Amino acid sequence: MKLSFAAATDVGRQRQHNEDNFLIDPQLNLFVVADGMGGHAAGEVASQLAIHEISRIVRENGEFAERYAKTQDLEARQAVLRMLDHAVQSACALIHDTGKSDANKRGMGTTTSALLIAGDRGFIAHVGDSRVYLLRGAQLHQLTEDHSLINELIRRGKIRRDELEGSPYARFKNAVTRAVGANESVEADTFDFEVLPGDAFLLCSDGLHQYLSDGDARLGPILSGDLEAAPSTLVELANSAGGSDNITAVVVRSETSTAADGMARVADLKNRVDLLAKLALFRYLSYKEIIRVLNVTTTRDVKPGDAIFREGESGDALYVLLAGKVHLVKDGVEVATLERGAHFGEMALVDRSPRSAAAIVADPSRVLSLSRRDFYQIVRNEPALATKLLWSFVQSLTERLRKTTSDLSDAKFAADAIELSPGDDAVFLEEPTRSRPPPHPPRV
Repeated sequence: MKLSFAAATDVGRQRQHNEDNFLIDPQLNLFVVADGMGGHAAGEVASQLAIHEISRIVRENGEFAERYAKTQDLEARQAVLRMLDHAVQSACALIHDTGKSDANKRGMGTTTSALLIAGDRGFIAHVGDSRVYLLRGAQLHQLTEDHSLINELIRRGKIRRDELEGSPYARFKNAVTRAVGANESVEADTFDFEVLPGDAFLLCSDGLHQYLSDGDARLGPILSGDLEAAPSTLVELANSAGGSDNITAVVVRSETSTAADGMARVADLKNRVDLLAKLALFRYLSYKEIIRVLNVTTTRDVKPGDAIFREGESGDALYVLLAGKVHLVKDGVEVATLERGAHFGEMALVDRSPRSAAAIVADPSRVLSLSRRDFYQIVRNEPALATKLLWSFVQSLTERLRKTTSDLSDAKFAADAIELSPGDDAVFLEEPTRSRPPPHPPRV
């Protein structure tokens, strides 16, 4: 995948020196923004150490990205993510040790947001409150989650973002809850996602994004317009709004070698988004949230006769049929035929019970899978999204229980009717309970 990029950094209008640093490495397809913190210019040292150490680790372990670009399998994806996490941990240890050896730099640290693109996939390692945005089509998505006190308060419902200015919490707007180098190690957010032709990315420090609103309409035209001018335009946007901090912007745009290839991949993603949006489990998710779920799914092509899973096997994934046809077979007997849009195996997301039937491919098919491990990761890390998923899951189970109860009641009704002899007096049999539509989801 061909990439184009540009960057700019500025001290801003209220700081004496620039503690931001950024990295663009075209050979590695590695992009990093780091916003340092600490007195006596220690923040500048911390951010510099971070980008150099991350670059060194990625370069020395380049075979992981190369392997994924060639194989594009799940194991290779996970290896790249582990490598990026190792790079952040190595930078963290280096900065921490450097701070301990120099009293003027003790306690220094930095935010770090790194984007590595390998093949058709992006890999992110993130700590702190710098950000990575994605512009896809006309929609803007914030890919990273701020590790900041303010964001934690918002997540816990203590304050709304539009209430921040003028509130007692406003003085904590620069306080981060995680930083690279402040301690010997740090918990980094690492995740990967599909990169499409035409996608544009913005990596920036909080000196810029503090002046942006959610889904800021100004970013779309800037990121999709003149690439060389985009970073400087963003710096000027922040300076004109006050420039209270250092400002850094790195803009990356993906291109494609052929229009047909790009259109096919865009159409494939749209197909997956549309199908997930129709499933009961994902009925309440926004486009951004569906993309977040898709980021941890795996898609593969399967041939007629292949078994997606076999009867009696321990289940560990939900499957969605993107194309083709699948037979469900129990005790050697076909019990159902599934076609495009069908989902199966969802109970594996909550337990390890053996599969009650086998799923055998009938026609050339394309299958999407969501593993229990990745489902739990979303539930643990994203409370708002988890609430919607779990609420939908409970509703699906409730609907299934009501249907089972209704079927049993119908069966009993029929059995009781058969038992009545022609000479028996007429008796009243209660109408079976019917399923009701689900309630509205909780507000999050």
